[in-house]
Amino acid sequence: MTSTGRLTRTLGPRTRRVVYGEPSPQSLREELEPISTIDLAHVVMLTECGLLPADTATVLLERITRLRAERFRALDGLPAPRGLYLMYEGHLVAELGADVGGKLHTGRSRNDIKATVTAMRLRAELTDLLGEVLRLQAVLLSRARAHRAVVMPVYTHFQPAMPVSYGYYLAGIATALDRDITALRQTLDELDRCPLGAGAVSGTDLPIEPARTASLLGFSGPPLHATDAVAARDTLLRALAAAASAGVTLSRLATDLQLWSTQEFGLVEFPERLVGGSSAMPQKRNAFLLEHVKAKAGAAIGAWTASASAMKSAPFTNSIEVGTEAVAPAWPALAAVRDSVLLAQVLVSGARPAAERMARRARESFVTATVIANRLVAQGVPFRTAHHIVGAAVREAIESGATELTKIALPDGAPAGVVTELPSLGEVVDAHDRGGGPGECDATVRLLRERLSAHGRRLAEHRGRTRDAARTLGAAVDALLPGRGPADGREGQT
Repeated sequence: MTSTGRLTRTLGPRTRRVVYGEPSPQSLREELEPISTIDLAHVVMLTECGLLPADTATVLLERITRLRAERFRALDGLPAPRGLYLMYEGHLVAELGADVGGKLHTGRSRNDIKATVTAMRLRAELTDLLGEVLRLQAVLLSRARAHRAVVMPVYTHFQPAMPVSYGYYLAGIATALDRDITALRQTLDELDRCPLGAGAVSGTDLPIEPARTASLLGFSGPPLHATDAVAARDTLLRALAAAASAGVTLSRLATDLQLWSTQEFGLVEFPERLVGGSSAMPQKRNAFLLEHVKAKAGAAIGAWTASASAMKSAPFTNSIEVGTEAVAPAWPALAAVRDSVLLAQVLVSGARPAAERMARRARESFVTATVIANRLVAQGVPFRTAHHIVGAAVREAIESGATELTKIALPDGAPAGVVTELPSLGEVVDAHDRGGGPGECDATVRLLRERLSAHGRRLAEHRGRTRDAARTLGAAVDALLPGRGPADGREGQT
C-alpha cells in the first residue's frame, strides 16, 4: 500500500530508515500488540453502532486474533514504506480485500490511535513502576521499625550534627518517597480518558461511541476535547518528572549508604551478594550497586529535558515532534528508574547498620552539644549564652584530646542548681519528640504505613479496572466469533 490516492510515491529507503527505523520482529510485536488490542475494541464498537456489518466484523476479528496468536509472524520482513501501522493495515486489506480490511479504519485516525497507544503503554509502565516503589517503601518502613533504637549521628555538611537513629533516617527516606508515590499515582489517575474517537484532530461526524471503546480498553471515559487528546503529551512529562524525583530521592539515599559503608565511616555493612571486588586490587570490597542507583536518575532527568524541549513551541495540534520524538526518550528512562528502585529494594533490605560503631561515633562526635545547650535553656540560661558555653566546652575538650564532653564550665551568675548531666544516648534521641524528630519516629512510620496501604488500594483499583476491561473485551470479541469458547482469543487483550 504505497499510494494514498493523493500521493503516488513514498520515502526513499534511507529516509525511511531514519524516520521509521528497521523494526526487529520483537519490536514489531511490541508495537502491534496494543494497536491490535485497540482494533478489537474498535471493531466491537463499530459493529454495535451499526457502522460495520456483523459478517465483516467476524472476518476482521478472526484475522486479527489469529495474527495476535501467531505473534504477527506473517508480517516479519514486510516492507513498511509508510510506517508499521500502515504496513499492518495494508496486510489486512491485501488478505481480506478493501471491502473488509478497508473498513477497519472507519471513524478514526493514526493520530488518535497513536495517542491511545501512548496512554496505554504509559498506564502499564506507571502501574508497574508504582508497584515497585510501594514495595521499596514497605522495605524502608520495615527496616525503620527494626532499627528504631540503633543510635547514630546525623550529618550536615558532612559533619556529625545530632543524635538520631538509623531507623529514623530510613523513615525520612520513606517520607520523601511518599511524595514521589503521590505524584506517580496522580499521574496515573490522569490517564482516565481514552484518546480514541478524537480522530485526526477534531473528532468525527460518524455516529461512533467513543465511551464504549474507552470502557473496553480500561479507561473511565472518552476524550474531553479532541484536539487536546491528540496534541498533548503533558501527562508523559509529569510521569517523567515524578520518576525523576523518585530517582533523585534514591540517588541521595545511595550517596549516604556508599559514604557510610566506606572503611573510614564503617557505619553500614553490605553482604557479599551486594558488593563486588576488583580485577586488580585483591582487598577491594566495592558497594558498586549504589553507583548504579545514583546514575540511573540521570536517565529520567535527561528524558524530561529532551521531551520538554521537543514539545516546546510545537503547535497545539497533532505533531511529530510531540507525538513521536518527545515520547521516544520516556520508555528507557522509566525502565532505568524502575531498575534503580529494584536495586534499592535489595540494598535497603540487605544493608546492616554497625550498631556499636554508630553509637561510638555518636558519643565521640560531640553530637549531644545542642542537647546540653537546650538543657541549660530549660533551666533558665538564655540560648545564645548556652550556645557559647557549650561551644567553648567542646573547643576545650578537643584541645585536651577528649572525645566527649565531661564537664561544662558555667559562667558567674548562672542560675543556681543548673544540672548539665545527660541521660543515655537512646533517651536523648527519644526526647526529640517535637518537630518531627526521632522521638516521633514510631508515629511517622504508622502514618506512612497507612498511606502506603491507601496507595496500594488505589493501585489495585487501577489494575482491577484494566483486568476487567480485558475480560469484557474478550467476551465482546467472542460474541462476534461464532463457535469460539469463552476464553478463546483473549490472551494479550490488555
